[in-house]
Amino acid sequence: MAAAPLARPAFSRRVFCLASALWPATAFAQAKKPAAAATGPSMSVARSIMAGAPLSAFLSRAPQGARLAIARPDDPADKAIVVLEPKVSVPSVQTPGVAGDYELRLMVDRDGKPAILLRRPLVVTEPLATLAAPERVGRRQALPVRGIGPNGEQDRVVLVAPDAPIDAEGPRFFPAENVEATLEAPEQPGAYELRYVLNAPVSGLRILARKPVIVE
Repeated sequence: MAAAPLARPAFSRRVFCLASALWPATAFAQAKKPAAAATGPSMSVARSIMAGAPLSAFLSRAPQGARLAIARPDDPADKAIVVLEPKVSVPSVQTPGVAGDYELRLMVDRDGKPAILLRRPLVVTEPLATLAAPERVGRRQALPVRGIGPNGEQDRVVLVAPDAPIDAEGPRFFPAENVEATLEAPEQPGAYELRYVLNAPVSGLRILARKPVIVE
């Protein structure tokens, strides 16, 4: 009598099917390589800003001795309008006071010469400012004032005679520190005006807003 064939284990087909189903995923996992860690510097910044306003730049992995510069797009590496050596990861750079197309550059010296590591386009728009204050105030009385504009570090709101030169001195405050302040009115009665005076690279001093005030 012939010997009966050996029975195939029941679980072998299930194991084979399971292994077949897992093979593509296993092969994909083996083929996929981990992403390489970023090693170079990076810089993120707004693409548009009001003229004269401070511009915040987000820096990462900036090399030792790196500098931030604002220049016109066709300026060579050794020419810039503003240059700043960043001390923190989010430095603030003073923008030019004249509208136009510029670019923010991350610079470094190579072989004794400035080289551009990164550049980002920057559109600078026309500067605007507003002033709010009472129309009349008594002599030597408190005058509440609000001044909002580019709020650059050197900008100021000042109370002067209407025909005073642009750099005239008077009761003043700096909007970069606080957009509201209380000024003391002059002793001499008469017509005065509040001014928002921009002070930025390229433009220099520039009156952005005026508001008449009568001192009684």
